[in-house]
Amino acid sequence: MKTIDELLAEGVKGKRVFVRADLNVPLAEGTITDDGRIRAVQPTIAKLAEAGARVIVASHLGRPKGTGVEPAFSLAPAATRLGELLGTDVAFATDTVGASAKETVAALTDGQVAVIENLRFNAGETSKDDAERGAFADQLAELADIYVGDGFGAVHRRHASVFDLPARLPHAAGYLIATEVGVLKKLTAEVERPYVVVLGGAKVSDKLAVIDELLGKADRILIGGGMAYTFLYAKGYEVGISLLQKDQVDVVKEYMKRAEDTGVELVLPVDVLVSSEFPDLKGKTPATFEVVDADKIPADQEGLDIGPKTRELYASKIADAKTVFWNGPVGVFEHPDYAGGTTAVAQALLDSSAFTVVGGGDSAAAVRILGFDENAFGHISTGGGASLEYLEGKTLPGLAALEG
Repeated sequence: MKTIDELLAEGVKGKRVFVRADLNVPLAEGTITDDGRIRAVQPTIAKLAEAGARVIVASHLGRPKGTGVEPAFSLAPAATRLGELLGTDVAFATDTVGASAKETVAALTDGQVAVIENLRFNAGETSKDDAERGAFADQLAELADIYVGDGFGAVHRRHASVFDLPARLPHAAGYLIATEVGVLKKLTAEVERPYVVVLGGAKVSDKLAVIDELLGKADRILIGGGMAYTFLYAKGYEVGISLLQKDQVDVVKEYMKRAEDTGVELVLPVDVLVSSEFPDLKGKTPATFEVVDADKIPADQEGLDIGPKTRELYASKIADAKTVFWNGPVGVFEHPDYAGGTTAVAQALLDSSAFTVVGGGDSAAAVRILGFDENAFGHISTGGGASLEYLEGKTLPGLAALEG
């Protein structure tokens, strides 16, 4: 995989460099609530601009229908924030490959940066039809001379700007992708043990493939979040009205048996915070809850966070680790009354001497929202889905394209 440093050594002054970034940031009424992904790609963009490239930044945001501009999914706020971080004006094109994009790119001078509108406003970006996707990639290729892939959060997608476009231009990997791949190798080919994995999030089905792969690699797997209740149910426990995927119970039972047979320690909650109603996440009014043992959840109650005994248990299982990968909050961390479990996991990572990796998505958001110093962790990934698929052993289309 060609690196951006190799590209810079060849010279990019005056060249139009298309940077496929991941600016898919969360927005609340048009305001960015977490700019982590923009900050992650900033070094690549800044370095290219400093070298005199004419930088064209492209990304998706959300899941628009691909039928044209949808204001709620506009990249305009991200372009503004990128300009603030770079300390310079960033031009913004109001379309992807139309008149505005062409005019904006044509107006760039050496060292200037532009952002084009949300790639997913064009159906060709995500099309499963190779010809339609390729036609959009052809249009994008007309805007640039060189391609730099740095949107790690999208490399598991076979999309036009991720997979097809690199084949049409000289290409290299940006700093973020190089860092992410290096970190993932430390979680697969170069693991220091004990290797502890913490998996949370809502649905167990989202994590089955990675659990399947990690059962042969991790020393301990700690389960939390909504997905834990399918495991508890598989043990024969009452889980009340907690999140439960009954169609996955047989698979979970098989994994629990495999963990026992192979000596992998599979750790489940021993107590949980339960309530009869889901908390108010907007006004964040105080919640009413009680702490119960994991095998004593009332039939009319829902588990919403791991309890204090589980927090201590999980911290003890992380304490002696040399490598920790964490993906998914272990409770409804968006509400302060149910943030204790996720806070405890994050603190346990910081208290350990392990190489710690926070696997993107909600986990990364939780670290920032709960006020932790991001730099205190070994690495915070920008791509939860991409990280999981890499750990599952899958070939990621965006990485394969950059290696080609």
